[in-house]
Amino acid sequence: MSNSATPIGLFYGSTTCYTEMAAEKIQEAIKEACNGNDRVSVHNIKDVDLKKAEAFDIIIFGISTWDFGELQEDWESQWDDIEQVNLQDKIVAIYGLGDQEGYPDWFQDAIGMLHDKIAPQGCHFIGYWPTEGYEFNASKALTEDGSQFVGLSLDDETQFDKTDERIAIWVDQILAEMDAVEDVLKND
Repeated sequence: MSNSATPIGLFYGSTTCYTEMAAEKIQEAIKEACNGNDRVSVHNIKDVDLKKAEAFDIIIFGISTWDFGELQEDWESQWDDIEQVNLQDKIVAIYGLGDQEGYPDWFQDAIGMLHDKIAPQGCHFIGYWPTEGYEFNASKALTEDGSQFVGLSLDDETQFDKTDERIAIWVDQILAEMDAVEDVLKND
């Protein structure tokens, strides 16, 4: 589907392996959509410095929300480091995991916190995701009009059966958005 072969760096933190499993599914879905081109390299931020993201023009960040709107432990330990990563003109997508039934007042907060943390750096966000099909009370991950999350929202606690389909749809969406942003950047 995607016309580009630009390498993609996927950086995630995962305590219970769900964010890691989602990273692997995203990697495989992009490979399949790109006719077998394995353009995604996956990096666990527990083992890799976030500065490594600077080597990529396209970046996917994976983060999960813990308890009452808290960051996953690997992200928390590198939270201040993300400001030192040069994301100027990078294309960035975010996906996250959360539990809308167990923590409906903080659903996907970490996605919103990461988005807000890196937005001042001048990156180009892609991959916003509709809120339809979710039931929650509040989230820091919503666009201003509340119609979308600022990244793919996965809930493997209560909607595990929807994860693969959501990833497939999102991957098609971000590949098209990547191509559009890359075309604009090349013509600037």
